[in-house]
Amino acid sequence: MSKEIELEEQRNEEPENKENVLEIKNLCKKYKMYHHKKDRLFEILLPHYERHSTFTALEDFNLELKKGEILGILGRNGAGKSTLLKMITGVVTPTSGSIKMKGRISSLLELGTAFNPELTGYENIYQHGQIMGLTHEEVKAKEQEIIDFADIGEHLSQPVKTYSSGMFARLAFACAINVDPDILIVDEVLSVGDMAFQLKCFKRFEQFKKKGKTILFVTHSISDVLNNCNRTIILQQGKKIFDGEVKEGVEEYKKLITKMKDAEGTRGKNKITKETVRALDDKADWKKHFTINPDMIVYGNDEAVIYDYGIFNEAGAPETLIDNGEETTIKLKVLFKQDIEMPTMSVTIKDFHGKEICGTNTNFLEIDTGECKKGEEYIFEFKQKLRLAPGKYTLSISCSRFDDSGELIVMNRNYDAIIFEVTSQKKMVGCFDMNPTVKFKKLD
Repeated sequence: MSKEIELEEQRNEEPENKENVLEIKNLCKKYKMYHHKKDRLFEILLPHYERHSTFTALEDFNLELKKGEILGILGRNGAGKSTLLKMITGVVTPTSGSIKMKGRISSLLELGTAFNPELTGYENIYQHGQIMGLTHEEVKAKEQEIIDFADIGEHLSQPVKTYSSGMFARLAFACAINVDPDILIVDEVLSVGDMAFQLKCFKRFEQFKKKGKTILFVTHSISDVLNNCNRTIILQQGKKIFDGEVKEGVEEYKKLITKMKDAEGTRGKNKITKETVRALDDKADWKKHFTINPDMIVYGNDEAVIYDYGIFNEAGAPETLIDNGEETTIKLKVLFKQDIEMPTMSVTIKDFHGKEICGTNTNFLEIDTGECKKGEEYIFEFKQKLRLAPGKYTLSISCSRFDDSGELIVMNRNYDAIIFEVTSQKKMVGCFDMNPTVKFKKLD
């Protein structure tokens, strides 16, 4: 028998001790899946005859969260993260289990769901406040702060349905962030609007942290979890497989997404051992360990072919989540189909906007690659620390040569071949980690 669904919200004063502000017990969410539309109607008319299968989005989930904790929720797409947040905020009704919380909750999740497109931005500020449980006087006290934060000018007096997506997000974010919640839920929405507005969002987020607010933080950015959270959980196929310290959780998540752990979070057959690392040095299939871009562009005259490639950490294991402070090696396997003198091997890294961030090649580095004979295979390695800003990038690789006239001939080029992510445990500005040595002294 399913447990009684219970959703309670108590508006008490902030406790002095670290008592629980959120308690979740045996939470479960199941969805009925119908293969045909008529099956749904059939069940309504004849409820004793089931015509559906069941998808479990979240199963037997338990969580206790104390005041001031900042919880990072990690998991791959479809792991159940958004389903969990929607149940906590009341957007989705649990199938079974209970959720108890103390204080006002505000979510940066599906921004603007409480907005009426026919009302003006100004009117929606008050409607959103009422839905959040604020009195007219409380909204009035926050009104100017919301208006200043959104910064959409005269558009505030226009119907929301006329807004661009950017203006809509700015106003929705401003309404959600300025209600002084006890519990804040953030789901991949700290990067709305332009750069100036993003900076304003992150500053407000920092203010919430300093005030000791309880925050649930969902993101695909491991660096954001490392820099902002003091606890993390990992969801996989609707189940919680880790709950604990942030750095340990991040390492477990890295192993999970690089297939070093199975779906249950236990050591599986894909465990990377010292023996398999050694085997990866030459004849192994490297590419299967990486996210290969299905839309990469490949061209060249095929006088030589880069048939395998990968990015490896200091231990020699394949790595798609790269710490920018650790040494990393890019490896390329090349088969030469013609005798080639002084081939040039190149690597280029681009961001997700297609901008080239950095790159080099054996010609720039003045490396003598000699004469490579037809049928010979080589492994080329580029070893370095990728001191890039946290984010997602693509690796492009190529093999080329110069003809007698000095013209560059592309033998094989793979644009945006591997998709990978860079993480950092340090805060930085821009796209490059300067990693300086800083000294100072007092003048006499």
